[in-house]
Order: sequence, then C-alpha cells, then structure tokens
Amino acid sequence: MQIKTAEFTISNSDVTKCPQGNNPEYAFIGRSNVGKSSLINMLTGRKGLAKTSATPGKTLLINHFLINNKWYIVDLPGYGYASRGKETREQLARMIKNYIMKREQMANLFVLIDSRHKPQKIDVEFISWLGENGVPFSLVFTKLDKLGTNVGQQNIEYYKQVLSEQWEELPPIFMTSSIDGRGRTELLDYIEQINASISE
Repeated sequence: MQIKTAEFTISNSDVTKCPQGNNPEYAFIGRSNVGKSSLINMLTGRKGLAKTSATPGKTLLINHFLINNKWYIVDLPGYGYASRGKETREQLARMIKNYIMKREQMANLFVLIDSRHKPQKIDVEFISWLGENGVPFSLVFTKLDKLGTNVGQQNIEYYKQVLSEQWEELPPIFMTSSIDGRGRTELLDYIEQINASISE
C-alpha cells in the first residue's frame, strides 16, 4: 500500500465526537514512551504528523489522522504512566475503554510493546482484557533497532511463550523500528487486507 495523503483531522476526549461516517479506523496504543508517535510518523512517511516527545504521557486525547481519504490512523493515549495523578489516570482509562468498546469503526487495535523489556504485568493484563472482550487486535514490537537480531528475536519468542500460557492462538505479531523502517510494509499490507475484507 502507498500512502499518498495523511492529514490530522481532530483531537477529542469524547468518543461520540469522533469523525462521522464508515471509514475504518486503526488505533495505536501502548504504555507511555513505547514509540507510538514515532511509529505513526514512520508508517505515514510524515515526520511531524504525530507529535513526538521525550516526555512520556504527552498524548492525552484521541487523535485522528485521515489516510488516503479512505481510512484513519487513531493515536490513543498511552496507559500506565505513573506520574499522572490518580484522577487523570482514571479519566484516560475511561476514554480509552470507551473508544475501544464503543467505536464501531475501529477495525483493529495495534498494541505496541517495547521489544527491549520483559513482559510487563500491565501489558499482559491489557492484552487479556482485549481477549476477554473480543476486541480485534495485533501486537507490534517497537524499537527493534536498539537490539541485535538474536536478542530481539529471543525477547519476542519469550513474550510469545508467556502469552501462550493464556492464549490458544496468538494474535498477529509485527516487528518494527521507526528508525530503520522495519515492519512498515508488513503493517500497511495488513491494514490493506482488512480494508479489502471490509469493502467486500
């Protein structure tokens, strides 16, 4: 798939104010500082489309980006950022949950995981919650450029083993780097497949 146009559409905190219409949406979520904005910019080929920051927890709204005038990338707030106050964390959790559970246009949720770390409880619990609620999702391992090939593969294999203790069948898994562009073709091809199946 070629991305010809990518433009910011709207930011909001209320799922009912998301764009109207039936264009499919592909939402990206993960723990704070997992590289979400950088990955979105890499996928779209637009360096400053999603605002990146060295400070975790900067995305506090649901951000929609219209791609090729046909479908949306949705940048969701990161979860589990401890420095936020309890009230703000709960508010963000509600916003995320409302979007995931109520947004009919969401075709797939990409859950981003930092490939450098062992499985984190908060990620495993979030993934389990998605499974229990029948949410269509995929796992996207980020920052593979920070690791040697063998180490990256070993980390992901270990992650799969941990998830296999709860899952009979694992969701689709992608290995990416926003620095060297790894995984871009695979992710865009996957989105294109889902778009094609929706339009049939």
